[in-house]
Amino acid sequence: MNFFQPAVFYTTVNHLRDLPVESHAEVAFAGRSNAGKSSAINTLANRTRLAFVSKTPGRTQHINYFSLGGQRYLVDLPGYGYAKVPGAIKDHWRELLSEYLTQRPQLRGLVLIMDSRHPLTDLDRNMLQWFLPTGKPVHCLLTKSDKLNRSECMAVLRLVKEELGKLSSTYSVQLFSSSKKLGVDEVESVVSKWFDEDDQAEKNLGHRGE
Repeated sequence: MNFFQPAVFYTTVNHLRDLPVESHAEVAFAGRSNAGKSSAINTLANRTRLAFVSKTPGRTQHINYFSLGGQRYLVDLPGYGYAKVPGAIKDHWRELLSEYLTQRPQLRGLVLIMDSRHPLTDLDRNMLQWFLPTGKPVHCLLTKSDKLNRSECMAVLRLVKEELGKLSSTYSVQLFSSSKKLGVDEVESVVSKWFDEDDQAEKNLGHRGE
């Protein structure tokens, strides 16, 4: 069973005051609307409808929690950058994203979804720069990589890797395809390590307190 297989829907949150207090550690998924975020979550969990996939970008309007067990959670954040979403909703999303990503102590890292054919949009760059002061890691998935040939894949991977390297040594990137199930093992390795490092830190604190 893969790392994400146990994922089950836990709760939907529309206000920061309703974030689960029992949570111990979380990894969030963010990305521009229509970049393939919900499809990526479904592929990682080996499900078809764990996260809602819509042909209409912007349908994820709340923070959705999926439990991995042991007070660990995957967190699906609202997609950003979809122009047709009403202004009031966009303002609400912006507040949710901003306060959650910068103030949530349980957040261990961010998986940022980017369409491999259109990576590093201004919105993506803003997200990376804006998240940088938290000091937490980011792992970027270049989705829909099956739409590119091998040389195009290598070129975009190199481009994004170089730009991320200029920002932080904790920022990483990989190719990913939901339809071909490519890159799943690599995501599992990165995210499981974030959770494992958190567990080890907790154990170390416990030992020091004895």
